[in-house]
Amino acid sequence: MCSLFGFLDYQGIIPHKVLRKLCQSLAVEAEERGKDASGISYVRDGQIVIYKRPKAAHKLHFNPPEGTTAVMGHTRMTTQGNEKYNYNNHPFGGSAGNISFAFAHNGILYNDKELRKEKQLPVTAIETDSYVAVQLIESQHKLSFDSLRYMAEQVQGSFTFSLLDDKNSLYLVKGSNPLCLLHFESLGLYVYASTESIMKNALKRVGLHKFASERIEADEGDIIKIDSYGNITRSQFTPAPTYSHFSRCKWWYGDYEDYFTTYEETLVEMAHLFGADENDVIMLLDYGYSADEVADLLMDTG
Repeated sequence: MCSLFGFLDYQGIIPHKVLRKLCQSLAVEAEERGKDASGISYVRDGQIVIYKRPKAAHKLHFNPPEGTTAVMGHTRMTTQGNEKYNYNNHPFGGSAGNISFAFAHNGILYNDKELRKEKQLPVTAIETDSYVAVQLIESQHKLSFDSLRYMAEQVQGSFTFSLLDDKNSLYLVKGSNPLCLLHFESLGLYVYASTESIMKNALKRVGLHKFASERIEADEGDIIKIDSYGNITRSQFTPAPTYSHFSRCKWWYGDYEDYFTTYEETLVEMAHLFGADENDVIMLLDYGYSADEVADLLMDTG
């Protein structure tokens, strides 16, 4: 479990101190899905800036400079790639053609090693499974719906991805993991977070919950681009075949009952009650987390 969050201010009428507080509030509320590391990205003077540390969000001060119109953020719960090495944390930087971008991922990918070999992707010190998605986009030499579709159809696992390019365009690639995207038309503002609870609590902290907003639907297989003027364009990718937790485990491990205990089955079944995806719970158990550790993570709301 990790969390994505961010905003895009396309009219420039919101005071900077409000946007800065919004950024910090989203990050702190997103801790409920990850405290091992936190980071944000934004554009300054046409360049992507990434600030990230192996610390919980409430221990950091996120201060995007005056004039920042878009922020993309992430809070991390480590599954692969030690967070103490900051290069393993999100967001990651990338470059496709003449466009630079920042990238973040909520979920777990389980075919990253296979993809690096199959696609002959460059060797890197970054151990995090998510980074293979950056490399797949870079291999297409452009940042576009086509390259994002290619990436999303190659990776296997649970995911929702966010990207911010150096033109202040925001991209959201919706897989099986949750995403909440709101549009405050009167303010010229889009805000997103992984779950509705994170969104609701962050908006209350800032006072933006008092303004009317429209929820922008995002279904599995959707690719959404919001440009710096607030215009939305969409495309789609074909999600990999999905399996229930029962059939996924039969596929990987044979008989489901032989692999999961009743306790572990219950954790998988109840994942959605904690704002998690059942695939995340399965992946954590597969990575070696005990059922008790997974239960603690699910119930730790910060």
